[in-house]
Amino acid sequence: MIEIEKKFLVLNNSFKAAAFTQNHIAQGYLCSVPERTVRVRLKGDKGYLTIKGISNDTGMSRFEWEKEIPVDEAKKLLLLCEKGVIDKTRYEVKIGNHIFEIDEFYGKNEGLIMAEIELDFETETFEKPNWLGEEVTNDRRYYNSYLSNHPYKKW
Repeated sequence: MIEIEKKFLVLNNSFKAAAFTQNHIAQGYLCSVPERTVRVRLKGDKGYLTIKGISNDTGMSRFEWEKEIPVDEAKKLLLLCEKGVIDKTRYEVKIGNHIFEIDEFYGKNEGLIMAEIELDFETETFEKPNWLGEEVTNDRRYYNSYLSNHPYKKW
């Protein structure tokens, strides 16, 4: 499956009032090289294993495969991950016909709030809420796999 998404910085917390879900997420990387990242995630009461390929030139599209796995297995796999497990809360906000996933980071990435929107095609238009800031889609520093090894607080 090809994932098409854009990433943005978030200007303020006003999105929280419109959130229809929020989940705590802990995620680590078994492999964080750009050509193939292998991620383990605990999201709420579910576990996931995700493999992502390298992004295209725009940074918007890449192969993604995800499978739900038992929580106890996800917890064990997190212990095998590279250093720098990501700790964040994910909020979901519906704007127009799209859902923004907004991540508020904690720990060594505290102070960073990012929004992602998945699209059907790269040139698809969407409504931009007033809390949406600078686009950082093609800036690899904002990939979670990068943040796990190069925390935002150290930039």
